[in-house]
Amino acid sequence: MARSLVIITFFLFLSSIAISQTVDLKNLHNEEPKEAYDNIHVKKLHSDSLSSSFLIWIKDRVKPHRHNWHTEQLYVVSGQGIMTLGKETFAIKKGDYFIIQKGSIHSVKVTSDIPLKVLSIQSPEFLGNDREFID
Repeated sequence: MARSLVIITFFLFLSSIAISQTVDLKNLHNEEPKEAYDNIHVKKLHSDSLSSSFLIWIKDRVKPHRHNWHTEQLYVVSGQGIMTLGKETFAIKKGDYFIIQKGSIHSVKVTSDIPLKVLSIQSPEFLGNDREFID
């Protein structure tokens, strides 16, 4: 009985390691791109069939676009900007968090001297083929 309990505990421990991943938000604040970039730099943090997460740096702007199959959650790690979401325009800054429903047109203009850095979580998994730019 004791041996069975140890084996079950061991497998539960292994499964918890396999299905969980810790992201230290302090490290996101210190993270910087390793290579030069013109306007936007994207670093994939995680991806599976349910969601994808990215750290994104923006120097100038992201043009209006929508995701037809994804909901996007954004957390502003650093910098400031003006976000347009649908017909609403508002200032964003470090610490702000918001949700962009699938199909919602959105864009951002950086207003700070430093790049806007955001944590973007998209669900379901983002495979790069669900960004429709709006003229």
